[in-house]
Amino acid sequence: MFINTYKIAWRNMMRNKAFSAINILGLALGMAASLFIFLWVRDEWSIGKQYANGPFLYRIMEREFSSGKVVADEDTPGLLAEELKKQFPEVVHAAGFTWPEGHVLTAGDKMIRQVGRYAGADWFGMYSIPLLAGTPATALNSPSGIAISRKLAETYFGSAQNAINKSIRFDNAVDYQVTAVFENLPANATERYDFLLTWSEFLNREPWAKDWTNGGPGTRIQLSPDADRKQFEAKLEWFLKGRNTDFNSTFYIQLFLQPETEAYLHASFKAGYRVGGRIVYVRLLTIVALFLLLIAGINFTNLATARSIKRAREVGVRKVVGAGRLSLVWQFMGEAILLAAIALIIAIVIVVAVLPAFNHLTGKQLTLPLAQPSAWGLLLGLLIITGILAGSYPAFFLSSLNPARVLKGTLRFGAGAQFFRRGLVVFQFLMSMLLITGTLIVYRQLNYIETKDIGYDRKNLVSIPGRGIAKQYEAFRNELLQLPGIQAVTHAALNPLGNGNTTEAVEWPGKDPNDMISFNQTGVWYDFAKVLKVKIIQGRDFSPAFADSNNYLINQMAAQRIGYKDPVGKPLTFWRKPGKIIGLIEDFHFNSLHQPITPMIIRLDPRNSFDNILVRLESGKTKEALAGIETVYRTMNPDLPFTYSFIDEGYQRQYRSETIVGTLATIFTFLAIFIACLGLFGLAAFTAEQRTKEIGVRKVLGASVANIVTLLSKDFLKLVLIAIIMATPVAWWVMHQWLQEFAYRVHISWWVFVLAGLLAVVIALITISFQSIKAALTSPAKSLKSE
Repeated sequence: MFINTYKIAWRNMMRNKAFSAINILGLALGMAASLFIFLWVRDEWSIGKQYANGPFLYRIMEREFSSGKVVADEDTPGLLAEELKKQFPEVVHAAGFTWPEGHVLTAGDKMIRQVGRYAGADWFGMYSIPLLAGTPATALNSPSGIAISRKLAETYFGSAQNAINKSIRFDNAVDYQVTAVFENLPANATERYDFLLTWSEFLNREPWAKDWTNGGPGTRIQLSPDADRKQFEAKLEWFLKGRNTDFNSTFYIQLFLQPETEAYLHASFKAGYRVGGRIVYVRLLTIVALFLLLIAGINFTNLATARSIKRAREVGVRKVVGAGRLSLVWQFMGEAILLAAIALIIAIVIVVAVLPAFNHLTGKQLTLPLAQPSAWGLLLGLLIITGILAGSYPAFFLSSLNPARVLKGTLRFGAGAQFFRRGLVVFQFLMSMLLITGTLIVYRQLNYIETKDIGYDRKNLVSIPGRGIAKQYEAFRNELLQLPGIQAVTHAALNPLGNGNTTEAVEWPGKDPNDMISFNQTGVWYDFAKVLKVKIIQGRDFSPAFADSNNYLINQMAAQRIGYKDPVGKPLTFWRKPGKIIGLIEDFHFNSLHQPITPMIIRLDPRNSFDNILVRLESGKTKEALAGIETVYRTMNPDLPFTYSFIDEGYQRQYRSETIVGTLATIFTFLAIFIACLGLFGLAAFTAEQRTKEIGVRKVLGASVANIVTLLSKDFLKLVLIAIIMATPVAWWVMHQWLQEFAYRVHISWWVFVLAGLLAVVIALITISFQSIKAALTSPAKSLKSE
C-alpha cells in the first residue's frame, strides 16, 4: 500500500513538473531558513545554561531610587559577596566578579595582550568550570595567584600541568603564580575571559570597592536547593540599609535577584524593571521561521486546491471502485509528505553549504548536528509538520468530492473554495508585508545610529592602552605631535564608548541634602575637548596655564540637574574637593543610544587617567600615523606590545546585535517574498490556463493585450491591497515596541508603510504580469481550437 501510494505520488509529480518544482523549491527554502533560525535560536537559548548549578545561580541586582528616578544594574559594593555568605545560611557560594580588562601577560619570550577579570574564591565551585590543574578551593584564594585557561597554559608553558606554580608577569609590573588551569570556556558561556585574578587582589588595587556607598563589580551567588527564592529576595531587598550611609528619603537602593539562566536573554531594564533584551530578537526570529514555513505550506495548499479540478475525476473513479475517504486522504497526504521529503533533503544541502557564511555573519560557531539522534528527530518532526501543514486541506477537500457529480462533469467549486484560496494569498502577503515593513524600520534605526551626531567626532579617533606610558607621557605626547598625520593627543579614564563610573558625591550651594543625583564622572588631561571635538558652549577646556586641579567641566544635562543657567565660574564640590566650573560642554553620548544622556562631571586627573591614550588622526593619513605611533611606543615602552583600537569600529560593535538581526531580517524577508511570489506565479499560471478559451473569445471580440493583463491581474492585486491594509497596524505596533529598546530612535513615518505597500504591489504585479502577458499574447486561434 505504501509503495503504491508513493508510486502514484511520484507519477503525479512527474506529470506536473512545473507545479511540483514550485512547491519543492518553496518548501525547501522555507525549511532551510527555518533550520538556520532554529540553530541560531537554540544557541541563544543555550547561553548561560551549561552550568551544573545553573538553577541555583543568581546575579545580585540593584534597583536604585534617586530623586524620583529608578535605574537597575548589577554594580554592587565589593564587600557584598562575603557579607552575604556570613549573613544568610541559604547562600552556599558567593563571589564578586568584575568587568573585562585587557592586560599584557608575559612568560619567557612570549608577551601577549589577554582579556581577564577578578573573581571571588568561590567562582569555580559555583560555575562548575572544569579545572585541568589545581582545585576549586585553592584556585583563587591567594593574592599572588592567577588562574589561566587551557589556551593560555599551552601558549605560554606547553601544557596545563607545566603551567602550575609558574610565574606570569602582569603588565610588566607584578608577578603572579599560576594556581589553576581551567578548560577553555565554551562558545555559549555568558562571560568571556582568559584569566582570573583573586578578589583580595582586586580590593587591594581598588580600595574604593571596600566602601559600601560605592558600586562597580558584580556579585553572583548560589542558593541551596531547598532555599525559597521569594523569601530570600524579601530578606535581601533592604540589605544595604544601614550599610550605605547615603540612604535618605529620596535616595535608596533595593537588591533583587536575576537568575543566571535568564541574564543573557533578559538583560534590558527600564525604570528599574526588566523590559526585554535579546529575548525580543529570539521571539521575532522564531515567528519569522513560522511565517516562512506557513508561506511555503500555503503555496502548496493553494496550488493543490487550484488544481483540484484536474484530480477530481481521479477521485471519482477511485471512489466508484471502492476507495474509502481515509485511503484517499492518505494518498494526498503521502504526496505532500513525499514533496516535503524531497524539499527537506534540498534544505539540508543548502544549510550545510551556506552554514559557514551564516556563522561568519552571526559571529557564532553553529553546526548541524546530524550525528545526534535528536537532530534526526527534529528533521523528522519538521518533515511531518510541513507535510501535514501543506497537504491536510487538499487531502480532506479532494477526498470529500461527490463521485456522481464529478463523473457527470457537473462539478463546480463554489465561493467557499475560492474564498479559502484568496484568504491564503492575503495571509501570505500580510506576513510578507510585516517583514518588509519591519526590515525598513530596522534599517532606518541602524542608519540613524550610524549617522547621528553623538556630540563628538568618533572618526579618525584611536585609543591606545596607557599602561607603561604614565611616567613619560609628556615626552610620548610631544613625540607623537611631531609625527605627520597626528592632530592632537590626550589621555583619559573615559572610553568614549562607555563610561559606567557614577557618583552621588557632588555638592553645590542650595542643594537639598536629601537630593542624591547620580553623575557620570571621568578623569581626563589637557586637550580632552580638542581630541574628542566636543563643543564647549561656555568657558574653556582644562589648560596648563591655569590651576585646574579642583576645577570641573560639566555637560548640559548636569547644569540642568544642578540648576545653573550660566554655570561657568559657579562653585562645585566633587568628592569633597571644592572647586568651580570652568566650562560647559554640549551633551555627548558616552554610552550607547539604548541609554539616555545623563549628567556628567569631568575632572582633571594626571594620575589615574591612563587607561586610554586618545589620538586624533588626520583624515587620509591613518596608515602613516599608526606606523609612526608604533615606532615611538616601542622605543619608549619596549616591555609591552603596541595595541590600538578605532573608536568608530567600537561604536559599531555596540550595535552588533541589531546589525545582525537587521541583516537576518533582510535575508529572510527576501526569502519570504520569493516564496510567496512562487505561489503567486503558480496561481497566475493556473488561472491563465483555466481561462484560455475566455481569453481567446475576448481577443476575437477586440480586447487588447492591456485589457487581458488587467483582467488577469486585478483580482490578485486586490488581495495584495487587502493584505497591506491588514498588515499596517500590526507592523506599526510590533516595530513601535522594538524601538522602545532605544532611548534615541527614529519615528515611524507614514511613508514607510506606503513604500512597503508599493514594494509589495510592484513585486506581485511583476510576478503576475509574466503569466498575464504570456496568456494575452497567445493567438486566439490556438486558444479556441478543440482539444
